[in-house]
Amino acid sequence: MLVRIIGGHGGVSPGFKATSYLIDGKLLIDAGSVASGIQIEEQSHIDNILISHSHLDHISDLAFMADNCFGMKGKPFEIYANSPVKNAIKTHLLNDIIWPDFTLLPSKDNPTLRFHDIKPEEWITLGEYKILPVPVNHQGGALGFIIERKNTAVVFTQDTGPTDKIWQYASEVKNLKAIFTEISFPNSMSRVAEASQHHTPATMREEIKKMPKNVPIFLGHLKPNFQHQLFAEIEELNDERITILGSSDTSYVF
Repeated sequence: MLVRIIGGHGGVSPGFKATSYLIDGKLLIDAGSVASGIQIEEQSHIDNILISHSHLDHISDLAFMADNCFGMKGKPFEIYANSPVKNAIKTHLLNDIIWPDFTLLPSKDNPTLRFHDIKPEEWITLGEYKILPVPVNHQGGALGFIIERKNTAVVFTQDTGPTDKIWQYASEVKNLKAIFTEISFPNSMSRVAEASQHHTPATMREEIKKMPKNVPIFLGHLKPNFQHQLFAEIEELNDERITILGSSDTSYVF
């Protein structure tokens, strides 16, 4: 399984791209930077898209990717999200006011974007991939995902604050190769992190205790304006399993 971090930050600025993870070039998790982060030809090769929640830094590039690839694919981008997320995107983004409704273009029967409802804690199969959406502790009915392909499984949970259920499921998964999760704010902003349901290094220290043992941990969603401070505080966790996702467009093979 090839995991490409097109964008792994919790904000946008030159050199910092919002969340978009691409698996094997064809399964996308969140669309915060997919249009700005990879070439249009690469965008057109994506088949399926998982959307964790409807915050702008996870959905904004759905609009631009649809525009970029309009008429190129011959088939829709298949988007999988829970009902509240789908409704939010349709109501507030693809509403023919903010952006054209590409779920009806070029036609209702052959759209550029096609939504599918998924239900938490029910496995779905998309080609070679088995996917379990799991509720996590973040606004808007946010989901994390456990993704399996052949003998490899990976956990993705961005965004979330301290949570439990996804780690319970992860502990039952065989061949778990990596955990992708988040730290957004430094310890001095613990109240902001708690109110917005994000992690600090201090809360991550406790969260790691819930995770399956001996599995590499990749920490993203760092807020660009706090990145230097977060690097220092994450290093103080002194956990050899941790890799910090401080740069966009990096790839890992599992």
